[in-house]
Amino acid sequence: MSTGPGSQPPDEGPGPPGRSADLPPPAERGATVIPDRVVARIAARAAHTAQSRRAVIPPDRGGPTAPSASATVRTGSVRLHLAMDLPYPTDIPHVCERIQHDVAERVTQLTGLEVGEVTLTVRRLVTAADANRGRVL
Repeated sequence: MSTGPGSQPPDEGPGPPGRSADLPPPAERGATVIPDRVVARIAARAAHTAQSRRAVIPPDRGGPTAPSASATVRTGSVRLHLAMDLPYPTDIPHVCERIQHDVAERVTQLTGLEVGEVTLTVRRLVTAADANRGRVL
């Protein structure tokens, strides 16, 4: 048996060691299922990031609460519902649209799921006076 340059032992194929060359194509192997609660946590984190970029609210002890999210995953697509605080004054429709877009893009990027819908509920509008309330100067 020759083991010169470029030749491989007969038991090893071009793939990673320990993998059988007889595996079915990826589409026939099964599916990866991401539970709703995992997608919701990803969406909540993405909403927090988007909120800090698009709708900055000064942090303090009595300020805004973290965004919350719920998700419903069905056959490769997901519907998201977000709830968050926004600063006032702000262009609410524009900020909401940008946050929805940012969250949908990030969830798709991290999960591979198509985001069919993102609804956003504004829990409350936080003014500068609200953000400073309870703060000791």
